[in-house]
Formats: sequence, C-alpha cells, structure tokens
Amino acid sequence: MRSYDYSLEQISNIYMNAKFYVIDHGFVDEIDWQEEIEFGHVDETWFLKEIAWVILCSGMKEAVIKNKFRYISKAFYDWTSSERIIINKDKCYYNSLSHFNNKLKISAIISIAEYLYHYGFETVKNSIRREGIDYLTTFPFIGPTTSYHLAKNLGLEVAKPDRHLKRIADKFGYEEVNTLCSDISKVTGEKISVVDLVLWRFATLNNHYLDSLEALI
Repeated sequence: MRSYDYSLEQISNIYMNAKFYVIDHGFVDEIDWQEEIEFGHVDETWFLKEIAWVILCSGMKEAVIKNKFRYISKAFYDWTSSERIIINKDKCYYNSLSHFNNKLKISAIISIAEYLYHYGFETVKNSIRREGIDYLTTFPFIGPTTSYHLAKNLGLEVAKPDRHLKRIADKFGYEEVNTLCSDISKVTGEKISVVDLVLWRFATLNNHYLDSLEALI
C-alpha cells in the first residue's frame, strides 16, 4: 500500500537517473556483479566468502571490512572449501585475528565452515532454495536485516530493508522496501537486487539523498 504523490513512472525514472549517477561515480562493476549473480551457480566457495563478508560487515562500515577482507580471505585459504578450513581451523582463527580482532565473528565463520563440512553444501543450498530468508537466519550473526544482504549476495531476488532503503521507500509512499524495488523492477526490467543496490549506493554517495533523489525527476 502506498500513497500516490509520485507515479510509478516518475519513481522508475528517478531510479534510472540514480543508476546513471552511481555509474558515473565509478560503481559500474558493482552493479554488473549484482546483475550476474545467479543462485543456481553458487558453490561452497562463493557461499563461504559471502556469508563471511556479511558477518564481518554486520554493525560496521563497509569500507573498514573492504580494506581487510583480502587478508582475512587469505587466512581462510580464499574460501577454497570448508574441509580445508576445518583441517586448519586453529591456523585460520589466529591468522584472521591478526587482521580483524573480533573473536566472536571469526569463531562464527569457523562454526559455519564446520556445519558445511559435516552436512555438505548441497544440503545447505537445498535448504536455502526451500526456506529462503528463514533458513539463512539460523546462522550466527545473520539476523532479520543481514539475512537479506546475504540473500542478495547469493543471487536471491530480494531487497535489503536497511535504514537507507526504508527512508527511500517511505519517501515514495511505500510501506515495504521489497515492494518498492519489485515495482521498479517490473517497469525497468532490472533485477530487484540490482534496484536495491543502486538505491543504496546512491544513498551512500549523498548525505541528503532523499532530496537528491527528488531532484532527479
């Protein structure tokens, strides 16, 4: 349910102009990355990398983790397999802490690798396919909001209801972020996850992003 101060055509035009803005500011690769993700192609390495990224980013600025992530990835053998991580879990743990000193988050990543090692990635993937967000929230540090972040990074067609997207949805009269992104998706042909990413990135580039979006009509 939404108010109609803005037509869907206007909102979609605003979105496309926001996308051009984000591209002009150097984020075309980020958009291409999100467009290309397909859940069917996700393997164990991809899952381990993305769930680790989301856990590490939880409650922190993305830029902080971005600067450290390649070193943490190296400590975890670039997420080659859960088996390799578990065989060397003490080494992974202590090497990771030298780059990111949060024992709870590093331990959570190792516990997820242990789960994958014991139950197999295909079991996990099938559970995600059947249960989606509800299943993802069973993992440590994956909560009501971060589960959508992880789902997007695994190729599921959802939008993350973070504070920026909620404010944008409210601006355009939407009660739900996913409904806003879904409506824009239907008009533009863009994936819901891409719409989410573009609007979120636009918000991070503009301190007064709500006014800036309105100016894009």
